[in-house]
Amino acid sequence: MSIKRSVLIVSFCFLLAVSIVYAPVISSQDIDEPIVGSGIDVLLSDKIDMLAGKRVGLITNATGVTRDFVSTIDALNESPQINLVALFGPEHGVRGDIEAGKKVEDYIDPKTGIQVYSLYGSTRKPKPEMLENIDILLYDIQDIGSRAYTYIYTMAYCMEAAAERNIPFVVLDRPNPLGGNRVEGNVLDIEFSSFIGLYPIPYVYGMTVGELAKFFNEEFNIHCELTVVPMKGWHRNMLFSQTGLPWIMPSPHVPCKCTPMFVALTGCIGELGTVSIGVGYTAPFRTIAAPWIRANELADTLNSLALKGVYFRPMFYTPYYSTFTGEYCNGIEIHITDVEQIAPLEIQIHILTTLEKLFPDHDIFDTRRTGSFDKAFGTDEIRKDVASGISADQIISKWTDDLDKFIKVRANYLIY
Repeated sequence: MSIKRSVLIVSFCFLLAVSIVYAPVISSQDIDEPIVGSGIDVLLSDKIDMLAGKRVGLITNATGVTRDFVSTIDALNESPQINLVALFGPEHGVRGDIEAGKKVEDYIDPKTGIQVYSLYGSTRKPKPEMLENIDILLYDIQDIGSRAYTYIYTMAYCMEAAAERNIPFVVLDRPNPLGGNRVEGNVLDIEFSSFIGLYPIPYVYGMTVGELAKFFNEEFNIHCELTVVPMKGWHRNMLFSQTGLPWIMPSPHVPCKCTPMFVALTGCIGELGTVSIGVGYTAPFRTIAAPWIRANELADTLNSLALKGVYFRPMFYTPYYSTFTGEYCNGIEIHITDVEQIAPLEIQIHILTTLEKLFPDHDIFDTRRTGSFDKAFGTDEIRKDVASGISADQIISKWTDDLDKFIKVRANYLIY
């Protein structure tokens, strides 16, 4: 056999091996056609007539895209059948170019020349003058499935404004990335109502934004003229990774389609600022760490609880920014081993009670940010119970009655 032929055979075998190793990754992430059509795709293909002859206002951000990555703004603006006259920007702005928590200003969108009104600046609800020349309002923003996230309350405030001016409101539905069956956590105490928790719903509510809109509209007496453009091909046990749709970052620290589950695992803890949850490092919402934590002890203790669907690995890192910037931290990385079994809010409570038990000399609630923590959890009872040494199981058991009531009411508003 010639040397040239031998090289060709070896090269072929190498390429074949590589293709076998990487084929599952390529086929699942890069080649598969979307099996779900989101609300914007359905609108453009089947329901465009509902906008005919109307001046359209659009509430959206960078996540508003078609299955082909075309911005909802551009898709509507370029359609000869649609008169897009105004854009409304939530936190991070309509193009996703504003930092978290930073005020969004009114401006003219440079690509389309359309007026952009801020809903994360001097007002979070459209003012009457913003709606003067609008016949119909559309909402198209990807949710993450957790209560302490501002976009669903931007939707609610816009529904209120639409109801006050008798403007029809249309929600272009999108998947809940946590799936549509997972309902967990305490129901918010209305005394802790805020822009990261406006209504008494559980932390994980198992509804799409379209279903939430129906729920908000009736249960909280908004009563706008509401239409939901439903998805095609989505069913309740789907995670986002199963939809085939592109994942666009809803905010800078939610970079991946798996991140929403980690937000539900650690998001409230992150409000304290006394431990790092990986924001400011390369693993946002995936860690629990601090200079004073004994990593192996924390990992061993949490793993000994045999919590379903999760494993805790000792981890060591130095945050680039945010909590403990430039300080060497010890802690854990959270690994999801079974997404069907995991109960993220229960795990978050177990993490809190374990930190309190193992490190009593480092009070995680010794911070001016307890108010933010309480708002995120929708109550101050959890903080007080953890600080008092009440067990995680006892804390979790207090959710049951309110959660059961919510699930019964929720059933009236499910679309899928």
